[in-house]
Amino acid sequence: MDKHHHSAKHIKQISNRLAKTIGHLEAIKKMVENDKDCSEILIQLAAVKSAVNNTATAILKEHLSHCLIHALEDNNHKSLEDLNKAIDMFVK
Repeated sequence: MDKHHHSAKHIKQISNRLAKTIGHLEAIKKMVENDKDCSEILIQLAAVKSAVNNTATAILKEHLSHCLIHALEDNNHKSLEDLNKAIDMFVK
C-alpha cells in the first residue's frame, strides 16, 4: 500500500490557514492580557472556532476526494475506519 501524498498546493493552503488562525489566537491572547472586553474576546474566539472548522472541512474534503478513494481502490478499509474515528473525535 503506497501512502498518498498531498499536493504542494494543498499543503500550502492548509498551512496558510493554520498560520492565520495561530496569529488570530495570539492576538486574542494579547486581548486577554490587556484586559479587553469579554464580549469582544468571545467574538474573536468564535471567529477562530469558525476558522478551525473551515480548515477541518478543507482537510476532510481533500481526504474524501483523494486519500479515501486511493485507499478504497487498494482495498484498504482501515482508512475508512480511521476516518470515522477522526470524525467522531472532531465533533465531540
